[in-house]
Amino acid sequence: MSNAYKAVQWNRHKRIYDMATIGMVVLFIAAFLAITVATHPSPNDLGPPPVLLLRATAACAFIMLHIILMIGPLARLDSRFAPLLYNRRHLGVTTFAVAFVHGVVAILFYHGMGNGNPLVGIFTDNTNYGSLAQFPFQVLGFFALLIMFLMAATSHDYWLKNLGVAFWKTLHMSVYLAYGMLVMHVALGALQSETSPVYVALVAIGVVLVTGLHLVAGLRERPVEAGLRSAEDWVAVGSIEDISPDCALVVSVNGGERVAVYRHGNKISAISNVCAHQGGPLGEGKIVDDCITCPWHGYQYMAVNGQSPPPFDEKVPTYRVKLKGRQVLLDPNPLPPGTPVEPAIFDLKEEKTDV
Repeated sequence: MSNAYKAVQWNRHKRIYDMATIGMVVLFIAAFLAITVATHPSPNDLGPPPVLLLRATAACAFIMLHIILMIGPLARLDSRFAPLLYNRRHLGVTTFAVAFVHGVVAILFYHGMGNGNPLVGIFTDNTNYGSLAQFPFQVLGFFALLIMFLMAATSHDYWLKNLGVAFWKTLHMSVYLAYGMLVMHVALGALQSETSPVYVALVAIGVVLVTGLHLVAGLRERPVEAGLRSAEDWVAVGSIEDISPDCALVVSVNGGERVAVYRHGNKISAISNVCAHQGGPLGEGKIVDDCITCPWHGYQYMAVNGQSPPPFDEKVPTYRVKLKGRQVLLDPNPLPPGTPVEPAIFDLKEEKTDV
């Protein structure tokens, strides 16, 4: 679904990011264990080693999930967070790996000593669903981990293309369901045995940050009203030949606002360079099946109106364009998202060819 679809898309930036991520995970777990041992001098206060590993991996995965959920709105609020968004899928897979270690250790430690199946024990060892104090919180953690597994297993663009955008998007939006389950998993589990209010406060702060950032980012992305226009508003962005067929020329207007000027067939259209999904650079994608396709997650928009094809309802701002000979002129004032705009038409027979 991307401009250069490959089975594996790896580059130096992603390798450095992954190495740094793994290094920080190892450092966090090691520091967690060291601090826990140092602050609990009595072996009786520490508990068995599996419990320490459980706590370390739980804290690490829970913090990483909060970071993942905050990256999206932060990138929409400030473009300096965009590099984190670019690698968010890698961070998500790493988070699942840490959570998986936590889940395996928990199942083996708490349910692996009996004669029954440890997985079955999650659902049968505690059935006090009517009690908050004794609620079987492990069930919530199990289903949250299952959702994270499905997301990690389908994180590559191959699955986006073959599962379809609607199903893939629904599946990956379920991260918020997993997050809610994990908050309840922590609140009904670990926090029940904690006497200090600090841990409750930390979980509450995390929930407020995630919720608050999404609300603020949503309010900031209200439809943009078109500005006043005059004949002098039009700016030259380049010639037709500067735009490759089914690709875009990205230009900056209005002090930095980026616009993707697309060439499709014998038509020129312009839309916002920012994908409505996760802020991806639409101008770096190609036109696939007559739709501009975001190179990050395959979200598509029709060039003539900035709308996703039915039944999807994502929209991005559009811009007016016209031609002066072979020169492409752009009205830098954005139109409200989803506004239809007549494309500029040129004669393919006049296309310049290299001799």
